[in-house]
Amino acid sequence: VRHKLRQKYGDVVSEKGPIPAHLLGNMWAQTWGNIVDITLPYPNVTSPVVTQEMLSQGYTPLKMFQTANDFFVSLNLTAMPASFWEKSILEKPSDGRELVCHASAWDFYDNDVRIKQCTRVNEEDLYTAHHEMGHIEYFLQYSTQPVAYRQGANSGFHEAVGDVISLSVSTPKHLQKISLLNHTSLDISEALNSLYKTGLDKIVFLPFGYIMDLWRWDVFAGKTPKDNWNCKWWELRHDYQGVEPPVDRSEDDFDPAGKYHTVASVPYIRYFVSFIIQFQFHRALCLKAGDYVPNDPNKPLHNCDIYRSTEAGNALGDMLQMGASKPWPDAMEVLTGQRNMDAGGLLEYFKPLQTWLEEENNKNGVFIGWEPTQRVCSSSKKKKDDAEPDSTSESS
Repeated sequence: VRHKLRQKYGDVVSEKGPIPAHLLGNMWAQTWGNIVDITLPYPNVTSPVVTQEMLSQGYTPLKMFQTANDFFVSLNLTAMPASFWEKSILEKPSDGRELVCHASAWDFYDNDVRIKQCTRVNEEDLYTAHHEMGHIEYFLQYSTQPVAYRQGANSGFHEAVGDVISLSVSTPKHLQKISLLNHTSLDISEALNSLYKTGLDKIVFLPFGYIMDLWRWDVFAGKTPKDNWNCKWWELRHDYQGVEPPVDRSEDDFDPAGKYHTVASVPYIRYFVSFIIQFQFHRALCLKAGDYVPNDPNKPLHNCDIYRSTEAGNALGDMLQMGASKPWPDAMEVLTGQRNMDAGGLLEYFKPLQTWLEEENNKNGVFIGWEPTQRVCSSSKKKKDDAEPDSTSESS
């Protein structure tokens, strides 16, 4: 990414230093999908235009959620109850009501589940609809548990369930099945472009997902004093993400508060965990669906679609029904046969991309890693108040 950005912006981007965060296409530089057009491995290869196809077919926010519901039903999981369709808010109200548009899923118990989302008709929101409905499916599956156990095995499980569905939904073969794509097979350049696009979201997010609560926990523990809150934030972003602020920062700024989860006191480590275990879940489900065979180039993990696989759906349902009634390793074992979180699924999913990146960087002599930033974060950028004029300078 740095090499491509340097080709576009010149010396604004250092050859060996961190990347200026404002060039990465996202307010928090947590995902970099918005710069895919200028960094794509094969920019001249035509990519599927799913949003355009959705618009041409007259998709609405309601149809997007009906499509998501169909996916879960095809797995032999629970359909959304009638009250879901009556009480959910699936698009921004037009009657003047104010609404926090951050997508969220709600469990009011007694089979009353709802989604609040200001849905737009595009590819990204189609995947978000599946993600949020994943939360709802989890609510419904563990609804027979005692109230104390009606939650995810751990908070990362809840986030991973929706995302693991999206990993199938975003494959060319699934988009073809639901008539949003005209072809299913990708040549190597198309496959790498698709994996790269996914990596700009999934891989890039990992260090950001980790430092959010690393910063917060150190603040709560008193390890980071108040007069170093902002500079510590940028230190972590530099060390883990390899990004730098576009301009010098100081303790007069409070950049962590630019993130909703910071000011709303929403724990964030769940997202980091989910981005690891969703690939662990995906690998297990794909094995059960028979749509992935290890070491078979014709059935790679990154092109697996579990749609209509009741074997995969039943296995997923068995785990979801447990809620928090057992320690999370027990729930993990029910689905994957493993008791630990494991990044093997993620590494296997992106293996073709990793191989290409290593070869491409070596060919271009790209520097790996980053040297220290030249940006400064200081205690204060405010100038001291002007001193009172000396009496000798006053007129008599």
